[in-house]
Amino acid sequence: MYITEILREAEQITSDLNLPDIQSSIPSANFKLTRVGVTNVKKLIHVKRPNREEIITLVVTMDLFVDLPATQKGSHMSRNIEIAEEIVEQSITKPITDLESLCAKIAKKLLEKHQYATRAEVKAYADYFLERINPSGVKALEPYKLIAESRANDKGGLKKLIGVQVIGMTTCPCAMEITKKLGEYNKSLPSPTHNQRNISTLLIEVPENCQDIDADDLIEIVESSLSSPTYSLLKRKDEGKIVLDAHKKPKF
Repeated sequence: MYITEILREAEQITSDLNLPDIQSSIPSANFKLTRVGVTNVKKLIHVKRPNREEIITLVVTMDLFVDLPATQKGSHMSRNIEIAEEIVEQSITKPITDLESLCAKIAKKLLEKHQYATRAEVKAYADYFLERINPSGVKALEPYKLIAESRANDKGGLKKLIGVQVIGMTTCPCAMEITKKLGEYNKSLPSPTHNQRNISTLLIEVPENCQDIDADDLIEIVESSLSSPTYSLLKRKDEGKIVLDAHKKPKF
């Protein structure tokens, strides 16, 4: 809690000095801001899923926002960092169950600290790796991205979202049908078409107390929806196989 204690001590010192609070003053322009905050806050967290024994360590990038009423000139940004630091440090001794619950906890705390705010929003992103086997049978860790969001309001409302980002390959079914019409091809091979590297994002809302949705399952859903997965390591014969497999499963 070292950093948190420093922030609290600094806040106490400035309070004792009776420094002017410009953020709380009334602005000359009378309009509300729907989102103010800090972005790209990087923290190290520990995650322990209910169905697993191991603890996963993630480097998380967070964005933290609250709204700002027309009667308030500015937001106290240091509170966002203080809250994130306090809650993230707790995960060292007591690992969190999932990223979206971490976001929800921070969002609720933001509303407590920013008493003028009516809503808070927290987003988190983290690199994630799963072991995959390429067509040659070589094992490698392939990169994915975890996404989590939470939105809270002063009426007690709370939304949690969990998501993943997956890179894969898709082949165009439209161009494939056109090439079929333009010429006769070997019936044992699929008609040629163009392909592209695809970045697919799946984000779903979950109930507040839900811990049943696993990111690994979401990744499998997205990968099964692509024409073919991609791999970090490919030999020439591997390239040919994934191109052929992708042409057997054209997708938009």
